[in-house]
Amino acid sequence: MIYVKGLKCRECGRIYPKEPLYVCEYCFGPLEVDYDYEKIKKKLTKETIQSRGRNLWRYKELLPIDGEATDGLNSGFTPLIRAKNLEKALGVRELYIKDDSVNHPSLSFKDRVVAVALSKAKEFGFHTVACASTGNLANSVAAQAAVAGLKRYIFVPADLERGKILGTLIYKPILVTVEGNYDQVNRLCSEIATKYKWAFVNINIRPYYAEGSKTVGYEIAEQLGWKAPRHIIVPCAGGSLITKIYKGLKEFSALGLIDKPETKIYAAQATGCAPIVTAIKENATIIKPVKPDTIAKSLAIGNPADGVYALAAVRETRGWAEDVSDNEIVEAIKLLARTEGIFTETAGGVTLGVAKKLIEQGKIPRDESVVVCITGNGLKTQEALLGKIGNPIKIKPNIASFEENIRQ
Repeated sequence: MIYVKGLKCRECGRIYPKEPLYVCEYCFGPLEVDYDYEKIKKKLTKETIQSRGRNLWRYKELLPIDGEATDGLNSGFTPLIRAKNLEKALGVRELYIKDDSVNHPSLSFKDRVVAVALSKAKEFGFHTVACASTGNLANSVAAQAAVAGLKRYIFVPADLERGKILGTLIYKPILVTVEGNYDQVNRLCSEIATKYKWAFVNINIRPYYAEGSKTVGYEIAEQLGWKAPRHIIVPCAGGSLITKIYKGLKEFSALGLIDKPETKIYAAQATGCAPIVTAIKENATIIKPVKPDTIAKSLAIGNPADGVYALAAVRETRGWAEDVSDNEIVEAIKLLARTEGIFTETAGGVTLGVAKKLIEQGKIPRDESVVVCITGNGLKTQEALLGKIGNPIKIKPNIASFEENIRQ
């Protein structure tokens, strides 16, 4: 059964067919997937979901493919961890880590969106896929397209972390490093996408690709026993993830799978690239582009495509936003590692650092449920920690040397 009716402009509401389109030709607003929710409601139940495999496709009626999923069959349904040591450290009663640092196959939440994008690209008959990326998307497209047997072109800023460069090259894509920041890379890719018949997952396939992020919200609600938490902190780059988590909770509520959520959603950014946070703090209606300058390169998008929708998600849920310095990012990475044994990349340091700040400010009450979204693995951004986590103790191979050095 097919549940996708087509595409719809998020601004003027104009309807479009199911094609590789991403912008309204009348008002230039972004397009999103239009579902037949009445049909979905008759099919999708808690029991149906729970009977399926532990991957993102357990929610397939709410994802934009017409046939069966072909990619990402082991992606998603990552752990929701009750972080009891971190609760004590932050002085809160109930805190969870949604841990996409262990997502399959490339260790970030991008494995979700790429699974959907590649499945849809195949439905459209594409044989070549591409992306503009700050790192995690590059890793995921390269990995999953390798399994799918698709040709792939990956475009990234030239100053990307070495771990993410290696984590892309290993899958043998055509990797192009561009002398510029992500916004410049993205503009170049938009030009390329109009000339070459490739499936750019975050350009002409973007309306379908972005829907994969909703599964973070679905999983949080299901893993909490079919209820939404009171607070969710989400890292923001282009702003899509935070809007889709919100959309996912609203969809679950509309379908009767959870009660109406009373969740407040918070945007987290690095101080060196915080256009969304700044707009929220200034009560602005537009996003002022910035030039990124932060160690959190996966969040370094100075002109976020979904920024205004991120503002709406925060404001509609009565949430808030905060930013953290590079120093605070590193300290939060270390805090998560030593309390919960989770090694997150710099984006995760942003999210936890912001959560800590909001709790200390009293924006998030200490006696309500909190979920912190960790979106990537620390093995990808090791440079950020060099010289900041101490050194091993070096000894000679005898007990006397051991005891002498341990005493010191």
